[in-house]
Amino acid sequence: MKSPIIIASAAILGIVLSSCTPIAGPQPRQGLDQPTPEEIAAQERERERLARAEAELLRQQQQFQNPNFNNSNDNSTPTGPTDYPFASKVPGKAGFVFSPYNKQVVDVRDIPSGTLVQDPTYPASEKKYFRVP
Repeated sequence: MKSPIIIASAAILGIVLSSCTPIAGPQPRQGLDQPTPEEIAAQERERERLARAEAELLRQQQQFQNPNFNNSNDNSTPTGPTDYPFASKVPGKAGFVFSPYNKQVVDVRDIPSGTLVQDPTYPASEKKYFRVP
């Protein structure tokens, strides 16, 4: 007689214990819904690249709108003397000037007056600059 009571109590105890264990919730799916760590890193790199490009574009727009704009991060401006000679205009040819260094004709069409340009008749290592009249 004790045996059915023991079996019944063991069954009840098993049911009670199994009802106390937590049930695992739905697991997040891997795949299209969630990006991988590599994709997240690539997206972050792309955001940084776009931010740098936007900052450079803004700097160029400011420099175009204000030729006297001076950006301390701009490494493209020459260092050294600040008084550069003005080129002289070629008579009868709009947009062409004579270089003040060797009197050769230089094309400066679409370059605003007063802009500092590098003389293309000299190699970049010599860095000769003049202003457009």
